[in-house]
Amino acid sequence: MRQSDIPLTAMSTPSGMLWEWLVMPHGLKNAPATFNRCVKHLLRSVRDFAPSYFDDVFIHSRAVNGKSEVEVHKEHLRRLFALMSKHKLYTNLK
Repeated sequence: MRQSDIPLTAMSTPSGMLWEWLVMPHGLKNAPATFNRCVKHLLRSVRDFAPSYFDDVFIHSRAVNGKSEVEVHKEHLRRLFALMSKHKLYTNLK
């Protein structure tokens, strides 16, 4: 979330305390589009084999250069997980 947008998320409690979100909460109107744009940007280097759609990433692989589909797929998974780890993105294998 941009620093300048934090005050826009402010809410007050009955005790008079003011709370502001430091990260984008669920339910904001533009949250899905903003998240999708962020993920697409972070994963742009692997988009040839791992396109994303909102919070889903689809990995597809073909045999190339004498490597089997399974070998290539494992390599793609390693590259994707390394990139996700670098950018602190987490997976849920559901």
